[in-house]
Amino acid sequence: MRKNNLIHFVFGYIALILTSCSAQKKNEQANVKNTQPNIIFYLADDQDVYDYGCYGNEKVKTPAVDRIAREGILFENAFTAQAICAPSRSQLFTGKYPLKNGCFANHSKVKPDIVSITKQLRKLGYEVVLAGKSHVSPDEVFDWDKEWHAVERPVGPREYIPIDSIQSYFKKAKKPFCMLVTSYYPHAEYFNVEGATAQDIKFYPFNESKKNNPAFIKDKAGYYRSIAEDNKQLDQVLTAADNYLGDNTLVIYSADHGVSGKFTVKDVGLKVPLVARWPKVIKPGTKSKQLIHYTDVLPTFMEIAGGKATPDMDGTSFLPILQGTETAIHQYVYGVRTNQNILNSEVFPSRMIRDSRYKYIRNFNSVEVVEQNLTNKPHVDFFIRRGANAFKNEPFEELYDLQNDPFEQHNLINKPELKEIKERLTIDLFSWMKAQGDFLNEQPGTMPLIKGKGKAGFRLDEDTPRRKIPDAIKNTLKEDDYRIIKHW
Repeated sequence: MRKNNLIHFVFGYIALILTSCSAQKKNEQANVKNTQPNIIFYLADDQDVYDYGCYGNEKVKTPAVDRIAREGILFENAFTAQAICAPSRSQLFTGKYPLKNGCFANHSKVKPDIVSITKQLRKLGYEVVLAGKSHVSPDEVFDWDKEWHAVERPVGPREYIPIDSIQSYFKKAKKPFCMLVTSYYPHAEYFNVEGATAQDIKFYPFNESKKNNPAFIKDKAGYYRSIAEDNKQLDQVLTAADNYLGDNTLVIYSADHGVSGKFTVKDVGLKVPLVARWPKVIKPGTKSKQLIHYTDVLPTFMEIAGGKATPDMDGTSFLPILQGTETAIHQYVYGVRTNQNILNSEVFPSRMIRDSRYKYIRNFNSVEVVEQNLTNKPHVDFFIRRGANAFKNEPFEELYDLQNDPFEQHNLINKPELKEIKERLTIDLFSWMKAQGDFLNEQPGTMPLIKGKGKAGFRLDEDTPRRKIPDAIKNTLKEDDYRIIKHW
């Protein structure tokens, strides 16, 4: 009996030790997971970086955004590569520039083999949620763990974020999550505001000529009102985060691109607001002048989650900046312009490279070089010439000193003293384009007409609500006249 008792005691003791070790291991795993912060990324739609209180516009009311900046960090030089909705968002969710990820025209898809934010963060233990506007595809690439569409309300010209679902999720969350709250505001159509005057609007060099334009002032006042409405939504998200989530929650606010520079590669289109709050990590009231880019957002999230960017990503994590180290992320950022596949479709592609001071732009179908782009096919050349003439005031090359001319009003391309700067930027731009698989190159030549396979996308030779085509040229383009983007 004594021997049996001893055996039972030994086995019981061993079992107790194993159970204790297993419990300890589970607790350690739980503690590791608990160190992963929740991530909330709030994205507004079509709002200039210049239209925020924290970015210097005292005429517009943005208290919720200003609060994040006050409680965290404000980035002064954050950029998207394309001033248009789908390509801008696709960069955020892939870590890759538009030409590499495949979505370089609006209403187009990324390549089907892209591994997006959903799979990248899911394998690091996160649930990835979209709340609001998507405008990215295909669904197989952007396979959200949960997705809630925007909701209509009796007031307001646009749909609203699904705040009830967001609040409920915050209350019940059991694992780390990345939630993308994507607003439809302040994108047009705007609120109707009566009695607005020029004194209600802040003007800049790119729009000060419209101070005496009543229609512009009324439109801008409605835009300001829509901005205020979006801030109410953001405030609800912040309140819910404060009520239901702990300090280990990173909140980032941005807007996908500027509305005043939409479809361009000017800073008014590509420069974006980006403010972040992360208690006990980000020092309140800080600013960063470092160049960061939308392709950096996913690598940053991956590093925060305990992983790292994949080698094929274009972006670099800016987590060190959030943690208080003002370290350089990029020497250059780049921009892409594609005016095809929209309602005002024209053949006028552009590329941009920018460092902390200088910007170089090339407009590949400028009137200066349009004759070199022709194909000897009259029905094709009609659209190439039409595209050049639609932007006849935009030269083949542009160079700006952003330190002295932040609104890009004075083209310095012919200044002899800036020749070396132009050459440096040009060489790096075309090296980047080649690495991206760009179909444009340094020498003027055939200008591609682009579209999706079959009936996908807008055809150049058909009318749209915003563009009329002469009857004689309608439906003259054949499939082999286009450069077909098969995955669109």
